[in-house]
Amino acid sequence: MKAKTKDSSAQTTSDGYAYLTKRLLVSKAQQAGKIAAKRAMEIMGYVVTVKDGWVVKLYEDGTVEKLEELQA
Repeated sequence: MKAKTKDSSAQTTSDGYAYLTKRLLVSKAQQAGKIAAKRAMEIMGYVVTVKDGWVVKLYEDGTVEKLEELQA
């Protein structure tokens, strides 16, 4: 006998909209951020991000330039 699996995309509200869970929202936001960073890298050749308490510029060739240390 097959067990029913829970498909969150099939669950809808009374007005027909799909439920948006925190888990799904975080997952989609992270996925979108990775895609945006990849596209920005392709267009500009670098992205600005935070790494180990520093604002850094990451270049396409792997070079890292520290811009400013974050204050605690």
